[in-house]
Amino acid sequence: MAAASDSGPVAASPGHATLTSSTKNTWPTETAAENLARVADRPAAVVPHPDRSTEARVTDSTARTAEWPGFRGAGRDGVVRSVRISTEWSTSAPTEVWRRPVGPGWSSFAVDGDRIFTQEQRGDDELVTCYRLDDGEPVWRHPDPVRFWESNGGAGPRATPTLHGNRVFTFGATGLVNALDRATGALVWTRNAATDTAKEIPDWGFSSSPLVVEDLVIVAVAGQLMAYDSRDGQTRWKGEAGGGGYSSPHLATIAGVPQVLLVRGGRTISVAPADGSLLWEHTAGEAAVAIVQPAVTADGDVLIATGDAMGGTGIRRLVVTREAGKWIVQERWMSPGLKPYFNHFVVHNGHAFGFDGGILSSIDLRDGARRWKGGRYGHGQLMLLPVQDLLLVLWEEGELALVSATPDRFKEFARFPAIEGKTWNHPTLVGDRLLVRNGQEMAAFKLPTLQPDAKPLAP
Repeated sequence: MAAASDSGPVAASPGHATLTSSTKNTWPTETAAENLARVADRPAAVVPHPDRSTEARVTDSTARTAEWPGFRGAGRDGVVRSVRISTEWSTSAPTEVWRRPVGPGWSSFAVDGDRIFTQEQRGDDELVTCYRLDDGEPVWRHPDPVRFWESNGGAGPRATPTLHGNRVFTFGATGLVNALDRATGALVWTRNAATDTAKEIPDWGFSSSPLVVEDLVIVAVAGQLMAYDSRDGQTRWKGEAGGGGYSSPHLATIAGVPQVLLVRGGRTISVAPADGSLLWEHTAGEAAVAIVQPAVTADGDVLIATGDAMGGTGIRRLVVTREAGKWIVQERWMSPGLKPYFNHFVVHNGHAFGFDGGILSSIDLRDGARRWKGGRYGHGQLMLLPVQDLLLVLWEEGELALVSATPDRFKEFARFPAIEGKTWNHPTLVGDRLLVRNGQEMAAFKLPTLQPDAKPLAP
């Protein structure tokens, strides 16, 4: 952990940033998707919903914890525990509630009440946007005059907003960290994490979703952790540089100690949230590209996914213990049976489920042995409904599937067409409302739910 020189947060007004680009590429100033999204949002100035005043929204936001506060949910683990859904989609299919154009970007959603938050690109502006959950109508937008583009993923931000208290915290593809008022979108403070760490924009853009731990906002700046004061944006600590990556900081409690994990290149590190001091680290011993979030098993071990420029290389299980105040890290096994690239995996009942390339796979966490592999879904994303032993899979081409999260065999229950086009964004499920998006459209669906006494899934 290095001491941080702090020039202070930028004044709370948009337009401070310099138009920034990937140094290797040029891009169109506006794609067809951005044009459609811009036209759909007219007029640009959106009046608050008449039945909810600004004062009421602020009160609501500070009085409760958001239902889905950010990237992959409250635990950043892609687990949804609060709903049971019907799998009989042939007779009771999801119902489309609304659909609208959206600007490019690989952001997912944060959700609180009737407000959803995401990030997107519109022409030369990178936006943080707020829409109504009920009908998809825009509520507010915050623009920054920056644009990132690269040939593989295209234009737009990569990270997902994080909700905490009455604020929205975001990290843009060129390095801008913003704190916005949740009700109005007004800028509270902003920092340039690329400048603060002297980092160049990585090939695929800054992709870390902010992590809020008490009064700290922590982002991973191409493998280097940076912590800001959530109240005013002042630098609280700066982690040591080393390794690169696109993974987000991950809060975990191991051996009773809260810590922030980060997978960066071939190294996984754990730091104390309060000051960024290093607790432990593990080196895979090979050059690697870090994209996927780590996971913690029921008995406190850590699962990490590594990859290279061509794809995933496997899952490693780390045994992390603390003896006499000293941290000890040992690699228990490495499994090529599950090789996620930028597609996250979930942990359930002693097994991990995720993408092995473009095919779903399950491995046993005792030894890493593959239990099954099946279903070609491309480079999609998934979430877990543990009460039903169920995976909700969003294909790379925008279709939905329900798959059994059991180790005995691969079984697909249902499919449903949701959106069209390349879809790398994570789905979001709050209650019976499913939100999906990609770089050109977003949609909300009402999923058929089960009563508490409904029959379990068929074997």
